[in-house]
Amino acid sequence: RWFFMIIGTIFSITPAFVYWLAGWLAIQGDPTAPTIGDIVAFTTLQSRLFFPLGQLLNVQVEIQGALALFDRIFEYLELDPEIVDAPDAIELDPATVRGQVRFREVSFRYPADPRTAVAGGDTNGQEAAGEVVATVPLAVDPASASVGIEPAPADPGADGAVPEAAAVPREPFALRDVDFVAEPGELVALVGPSGSGKTTTTYLIPRLYDVDAGAVEIDGVDVRRLRLASLGRVIGFVTQETYLFHASIRDNLLYAQPDATQEELEAAARAAAIHDRIAELPEGYDTIVGERGYKLSGGEKQRLAIARVLLKDPRILILDEATSSLDTVSERLIQAAIARLTEGRTTIAIAHRLSTILRADRILVYERGRIVERGRHAELLAAGGLYARLYHEQFEAEAADRALAGLA
Repeated sequence: RWFFMIIGTIFSITPAFVYWLAGWLAIQGDPTAPTIGDIVAFTTLQSRLFFPLGQLLNVQVEIQGALALFDRIFEYLELDPEIVDAPDAIELDPATVRGQVRFREVSFRYPADPRTAVAGGDTNGQEAAGEVVATVPLAVDPASASVGIEPAPADPGADGAVPEAAAVPREPFALRDVDFVAEPGELVALVGPSGSGKTTTTYLIPRLYDVDAGAVEIDGVDVRRLRLASLGRVIGFVTQETYLFHASIRDNLLYAQPDATQEELEAAARAAAIHDRIAELPEGYDTIVGERGYKLSGGEKQRLAIARVLLKDPRILILDEATSSLDTVSERLIQAAIARLTEGRTTIAIAHRLSTILRADRILVYERGRIVERGRHAELLAAGGLYARLYHEQFEAEAADRALAGLA
């Protein structure tokens, strides 16, 4: 900036100096004083010369900026993946996978340094089950995973419930001793306060991270013994943040199934209640959605994401509903699409809506990284614990609205 300030000052002072010198010589009666034509020609030539020089001087800045950018890009491209296939990893056949998901005494903490892998035992004396602790993946927002803000789980009281007293020291674990089974075709709903570990649980199934203790299994096989590519083929994600590419609707759907036909695209879109809206667009399925889908509304993006997962037809579905900020019509359409999406699949759902909770085969209630309650809706409500409190705080109004709608 100092360099360009000096150059700019020189460029600005030079014409003023020429005018001053020419005027002074004319006042002195000097026979060599330039004429008005000479002054105009000189200043015009000077401006024509200085502007290209200024642009050439900018080239150095652009080159240095480009080199810095390339250094940053190649720094990412040359990073070694923290989570890789094991030497004896096996292929998971989508045609034969049953879809049972088992968490076996799982404990997990986010690495303190996202670029540093931690192996072996941890500071709390627990042995790490795997050899690698994953770094934060580029496709996942660390803030949404509550990195570094999970409070320590308190010791359970005599009745097995976790006390609400917050006067406990924080520790790095996001999950402690999580153990449950999602049988093939079941819908398991995860419920709990914000930051209790629900999203972290869903990240461990497709190996966005590796556990520190215990194991996550699919059909009885530890996910760390499965090939990552085959693991990705049997798992589908619908998250609160819909990821769309700056491409056409067709390309965004084909990302899930590259060899899908037009009929299959339309069938998935109809099941997600988005086909009619796509047909209304001037270019139909060839419409460009814009960066991150900014040309579509929130409900349209969410239904497009559901259509993409339907097209993929995964055996295991991880669902993080996001309908609280949508209008009533969009919410109703998305709820209907989600109901069709979960049919016949093993679904792990972070439940935001009462309709999902009521359909769940099993409800897991999280608090401070632990499962403190589990069961069906009526059972947990009768127990009068954390779930009952959450129901009265978050879902009771929705239940009343559903009752009124039924009476109407």
